[in-house]
Amino acid sequence: MKFLIDMPLSQDLAAWLRAQGHDAVHAIELSLDAAAILARAKQENRTIVTADLDYPRLLALAQERESSLILFRDGNWGEATIIARMEEGMQRITPADLARRIIVVDRGRIRMRRLPVSPGSD
Repeated sequence: MKFLIDMPLSQDLAAWLRAQGHDAVHAIELSLDAAAILARAKQENRTIVTADLDYPRLLALAQERESSLILFRDGNWGEATIIARMEEGMQRITPADLARRIIVVDRGRIRMRRLPVSPGSD
């Protein structure tokens, strides 16, 4: 799978994903700002991994149907916790599950929502 890790998350997550055999880059490595992240991810067919709650809104406003997003919610995730939850999710989520969806990772559960979503959701 291909991932683009957003600024709020550590570059170590990208390194961990690469060690697991995935194609992962961090926005810092590409010198991307938030506006460019969506375009680059779509262009390269990458799933954005973020803790920024603006992304679901941006996807909803654009009525985006082709992107995919993994969103860590409930703030202040430690690096080890993010990697552990990502590992747990990767065991349950197939590439087909990820396509055209928002995966919301909360402390107690992982939810999937199909795109497009309506503005104001999540």
